[in-house]
Amino acid sequence: MKKHILLLAACLQMFSTVARADEGMWLLHMLQRINEAEMQQMGLNLTAEEIYSINNACLKDAVITLNGGSCTAEIISSQGLVLTNHHCAYGAIQGFSSVEDDILTNGFWAKSFDQEKPIPDFNVSFLVRIEDMTERVLEMVTSSMDESEREEAINAAIEAITAEVTEGNDYRVDVKSFYYGNEFYLFVYNDYDDIRLVGNPPESIGKFGGDTDNWMWPRHTGDFSMLRIYADKENNPAPYSEDNVPFTPKRHLKVSLDGVHNGDFSMIMGYPGSTDRFLSSWGITQALDLYNPSVVDVRDLKLRAMKEHMDADPAVRIQYAAKYAQTANYWKYYIGQSKGLRALDVHGQKEEIESQFAAWVGESAARQAEYGEALSLIESYYAGTDATVVGDVYTLEAGLLAGDLMLFAYRVGAMSGGLLDEESAEGTRERLQGLADEFFKDFDLATDRDIFEQVMAKYMADIPADQCPDFFATVDGKYKGDFGRYADKMYAKSPLVNADAFADFLANPSEKVIEKDLAIAAAMSLIASYRAHFFSPEQAKFDRGYRLFVKGLREMRPDAMWYPDANSTMRLSYGTIGDYDPADAVHYDCVTTAEGILQKKDNSDPEFVVHGALETLIRNQNYGRYADENGDLVLCFISNNDITGGNSGSPVMNGDGDLIGLAFDGNWEAMSGDIAFEPALQRTISVDIRYVMWIIDKMAGAQNLIDEIDFVQRGTDAGLGSKSWMKEEREVLEGGR
Repeated sequence: MKKHILLLAACLQMFSTVARADEGMWLLHMLQRINEAEMQQMGLNLTAEEIYSINNACLKDAVITLNGGSCTAEIISSQGLVLTNHHCAYGAIQGFSSVEDDILTNGFWAKSFDQEKPIPDFNVSFLVRIEDMTERVLEMVTSSMDESEREEAINAAIEAITAEVTEGNDYRVDVKSFYYGNEFYLFVYNDYDDIRLVGNPPESIGKFGGDTDNWMWPRHTGDFSMLRIYADKENNPAPYSEDNVPFTPKRHLKVSLDGVHNGDFSMIMGYPGSTDRFLSSWGITQALDLYNPSVVDVRDLKLRAMKEHMDADPAVRIQYAAKYAQTANYWKYYIGQSKGLRALDVHGQKEEIESQFAAWVGESAARQAEYGEALSLIESYYAGTDATVVGDVYTLEAGLLAGDLMLFAYRVGAMSGGLLDEESAEGTRERLQGLADEFFKDFDLATDRDIFEQVMAKYMADIPADQCPDFFATVDGKYKGDFGRYADKMYAKSPLVNADAFADFLANPSEKVIEKDLAIAAAMSLIASYRAHFFSPEQAKFDRGYRLFVKGLREMRPDAMWYPDANSTMRLSYGTIGDYDPADAVHYDCVTTAEGILQKKDNSDPEFVVHGALETLIRNQNYGRYADENGDLVLCFISNNDITGGNSGSPVMNGDGDLIGLAFDGNWEAMSGDIAFEPALQRTISVDIRYVMWIIDKMAGAQNLIDEIDFVQRGTDAGLGSKSWMKEEREVLEGGR
């Protein structure tokens, strides 16, 4: 009981004074004003200017986002070599794999530039600068506007800013809302599209532990892969070309061999996707009772259907590997989040915050006039959406994402007008053929059909008829409510399920075929239902209520270090390497070692297979310069840095800005952390950079990549940081390979 009370008090402290050092995802241009002094006291040896600068090369120039925010990565050489997580490149690795050449299972390492594999539809983005645009975006907004008028004025301002900033250049601009529409910041990006796969370890290393170990500590996963950025001869972005050359970055990270120790300073830079730290008690209730269980329920069904087909056919296993992993990741996430929210009484924490806010508002007539409706609007929003939130989940999870066919059919249906228009037909055909090539590459009809039948039947059974898509009435009437019978005809007749038939359709498109196609009919009905749910009339209450609530909280505690929720913009978090106690009589160390791989080894279980070469190297303790001071090979470590989805692949750096690891996961006991940071429990799990380099060096034998990297070992002798020392010392220390 005492521990619970102390934990609750620590969580509430965020709203009563300032955020803890280890809590917060901080905007880089604010570091000098808010965080620099504290970071330096904790062990940072850099200035804020060396982390973020508009005019000079800095750490931000070595950190990139992948595919618009799916993951983070870092540049580790002067030739555009990139490190990220294995699961961040998983789709690309799977796409290059086949039964005959299964690099997902066996790994891949390019020993020269010409062996690197161009990745289709893959891009990286560099942050150029950040600017505060709050005053300009809100210039025409008045207090008398309703939410739709306010949104219209804001969008017009953002459109004008975007046009102004992008005029005469190829930069991409994104103006983002912060603190629920109270502030707005401009982010300018430079995008590169020619990205190539350089190397990946076998899946038995990159995904060791599989779903069983996902979100768990202790961990022994080598979650990394390597890419390279290519540019034209002037170092500018360019589409893929054999004439392109390795990109020359403004800044790249050095790789530290000093290792990690309990209490060491650590910082993480990256692109966290989404947090809900201001979520209300009513939002917690809806998540626990309705939203989370629905996501878990539907995804559980899809996972079982996929796995049955994957286990039966090696080709399907490869085709669906990335889809399965993506589905499973957040299936387990929502299970853990619900458990954490209940165990840590986050609902009670939120009620206390709301009680404090209500009391503060009630102390002043002026506050009552400005903020008095905030909490009632929020409560009303959740009361008004409780009846439909499960239907919203099903529309997406059991509808458009029921299988690959539904999403592909929606795209074909949405573009059919262009296909039938003589002026735009050629361009539309090219775009649809590109989508088709991607779709058919990883499409298995039997698997897709099985998923479709099962999830649609569940959708009809679980959701009230007035919330279901219109085509359900057709299934109910014409097909006696049997989705199997609907699927019989859809998968037999639709040209969208066969590559050759679809090519014939593109060559001779017919309005009649489009109108009668059951896949297109189902998909367009699903998207109509999704849009109807998405544009709920209750949304205005949510937007206004949370905007006033967050503005009032910041006014109520003006001394607090208020950080905004994550929204796929570059952030920095800082803290320390550290162990923790997850439960009574349980203590977790802050590092794991290679011995743990052998302890978990079970070659009868696909999740815990240990590659033969890896086992031999570990048993021989052939660790060389990558061993710690005890002669062990550290695999993973934990720190109390604040991260979330999107941070996968983020560089974990020491006080000198040198790379010590790659962040890849959070821990099970703090799965509620996206909603409430839990200082006693929350940990970031990272793969140790020495393990990464050891795999590349000793197991892959990719000397070309090792030679490209700048290693440093500042803890013993500053002179040991040069690559020439590393090459000379290798022979003495390790006696050859």
